[in-house]
Amino acid sequence: MQIAFVQTSPVFGRVRENVDRALALMSSAKADLYVLPELFHTGYLFADRAEARSLAEDPTEGFTVRRLQKFAAGQGAYVVAGLCEKAGDRIFNSAVVIGPHGLVGVYRKSHLFLDEKDIFDPGDTGLRTFALPGCRIGVLICFDWVFPEACRVLALLGAEVICHPSNLVLPYAQRAMRTRALENRVFTVTANRVGAEERAGKRLSFTGGSQVTAVDGEVLVEAGHEGEEVGVAEIDPALARDKWFTSRNHLFADRRPELYGVLTQKENGSCWRA
Repeated sequence: MQIAFVQTSPVFGRVRENVDRALALMSSAKADLYVLPELFHTGYLFADRAEARSLAEDPTEGFTVRRLQKFAAGQGAYVVAGLCEKAGDRIFNSAVVIGPHGLVGVYRKSHLFLDEKDIFDPGDTGLRTFALPGCRIGVLICFDWVFPEACRVLALLGAEVICHPSNLVLPYAQRAMRTRALENRVFTVTANRVGAEERAGKRLSFTGGSQVTAVDGEVLVEAGHEGEEVGVAEIDPALARDKWFTSRNHLFADRRPELYGVLTQKENGSCWRA
């Protein structure tokens, strides 16, 4: 199958313009699965929670999802896209999975980064996978990358491709996602944005470098650090079902969960601090 990252440079608050631009980029390259950045339709640097609420959308009937669904139906493709999600009184930094027949599912970001904690509610969907024709995908959003447990859980749940919508400002994630691919033998697609935002007394610059990685950590296609672009790679999801690391080492069968109990404890001895 053909999987693609879509690296965009949204203008804050210009939802229709941002969606139109993303769709134009997507239309320039044929793929079975497209991955768009985190919050690609709104921009990232909200002044406060009220501003985020004013731009948030219902994932079942909002403008952005309707436009993406129309594209997916026309292309016979699937799309994973970051969404500022409205759910009653709550607001989530989410990603939607959309197919030719509509919304497949929603993932809400588990690990909020910096001032996101003042804007969004903590994600409550848990880590989950979604069945697509020919493969099963998992979804992480941006800062989720720093927690290796998240990617391992998705791999244990059967994910063969990890989709990673992002607005990365730190320089580490792209390298780390190559390791996530290797240590779980999964494909990963990091769709990052480019450009900068300066609002409410803050300025952020986004690092680009979107990529698709193979199960051995090899980068199959990589974007530059400036400019919008689409990168497409052909993958065989069956390779991610083979968890043999050597002829005698199986990534999952060789685990020793009895040694890992501390991973599920909220407090981790003297080294843990809130």
